[in-house]
Amino acid sequence: MAAILIVYSTVDGHTRKICERLAQRIDASGHRSTLVAIEDVRELELAACDKVVVGASIRYGRHRRSVFEFAKANAQLLDRKRNAFFSVNVVARKPQRDQPQTNPYVRQFVLHSRWQPKVLDVFAGKLDYPRYGLVDRLVIRFIMWITRGPTDPTAVVEFTDWQRVDAFAARIAAM
Repeated sequence: MAAILIVYSTVDGHTRKICERLAQRIDASGHRSTLVAIEDVRELELAACDKVVVGASIRYGRHRRSVFEFAKANAQLLDRKRNAFFSVNVVARKPQRDQPQTNPYVRQFVLHSRWQPKVLDVFAGKLDYPRYGLVDRLVIRFIMWITRGPTDPTAVVEFTDWQRVDAFAARIAAM
């Protein structure tokens, strides 16, 4: 049985929801997971776990600064452990952008991060127009219009492939 720390960075909560699903599946496989927001991770928690999984969402084409700061501050410790990273973004809804090697945000992370994760994945996220403030709603609708995505300001569209999330959990449990 491994102790697995699942660290997340989320803006609207969907990355946390994916991490909760990972934790459920990992725990069901006989391991023990702990879920913690990236801002709340303590060095002691990192040192005590056997595996680390980091999930991070995209907003306006970028992972949050705290994700890169976490990776920089903990690169050596992360590298000594079995580890994984995944990104959550709406671009991954497109078949040509749904793999780590073809998703521009995963590629950017690997290129600009001091930490080089051993296992990578990417999951399509969720649009929740009613939840967004006016500015976010307008900007995201414009981005979706450019990329031929949903633009109905009342739409809530979840693109996440939950079977793929479950398969990733199995990979984490087995690594």
